[in-house]
Amino acid sequence: MPSLKAIRIRIASVQSTRKITSAMKMVAASKLRRAQLAAEAARPYADRMERMLGALARSVAGQAGAHPMMAGTGKSDTHLIIAASADRGLCGGFNSSITRSTRQLVAELRGQGKQVKLLTIGRKGRDQLRRDLAPLIVETYEGIGRRGVAFAEADRIGRRVAELFGQGAFDVCTIVYNRFQSAISQVVTRRQLIPFPVPAESGADDLGGAVYEFEPDEAEILGQLLPRNLSVQIFRALLENNASFLGAQMTAMDNATRNAGEMIDNLTILRNRTRQAQITKELIEIISGAEAL
Repeated sequence: MPSLKAIRIRIASVQSTRKITSAMKMVAASKLRRAQLAAEAARPYADRMERMLGALARSVAGQAGAHPMMAGTGKSDTHLIIAASADRGLCGGFNSSITRSTRQLVAELRGQGKQVKLLTIGRKGRDQLRRDLAPLIVETYEGIGRRGVAFAEADRIGRRVAELFGQGAFDVCTIVYNRFQSAISQVVTRRQLIPFPVPAESGADDLGGAVYEFEPDEAEILGQLLPRNLSVQIFRALLENNASFLGAQMTAMDNATRNAGEMIDNLTILRNRTRQAQITKELIEIISGAEAL
């Protein structure tokens, strides 16, 4: 049985840890609402842009001179995977779920004989992936969203991805991130960015049922909007990731605070039992000594 002093030191240590986890929980909770609103506000714009581009893309599909981001390179030999994680931990399985899905995707593509390259966003994802996939990592971005996710950061990454595509570094680009559902639920999502996935024509007209004349023509509009859509979809993923991270961190810190409280209760009981045992032992020694006299 540990000494009474050791138990007291352990209780003080756990109490200090509980203060930290409780403070981190409150900080994450205070930031979560704003991050959630930002992620939800970005969804309609990103979805509508995809639907509009899908309608435009269907109108020019099969035509000669289609934009490379829509038509692709004509092959799918090299894949670029963007793994969007966080720079910090203490957020439960948030980062691990993204890296796990990335590893699964890499294994699937390698099994098909494809070449894979990785672009990581976030220090935690990079550190986990480079343990066994270090040769595949071509670029890493850190500090994204440290002071709030800004479109300029997503646009910088989008421009770099477009530049790599223009250089022929890859044929297909997919981003892996966590889509925010609630503070306790985040869904790992894979979204293909390049080539732009042209949706199948649905019963409802994506352009509202009206007949539009485009000025300039559809091909020129796509040439302007496809690179911007790349940045918008990356921005959307970063916003979803930020909200998911804060939700996961709040939940993880809440669980840690509860566990610390339970541990303190158990240690307090152990301390009381140890102290009672020491008192009983001292009383027995006093009584034994008195009887010996």
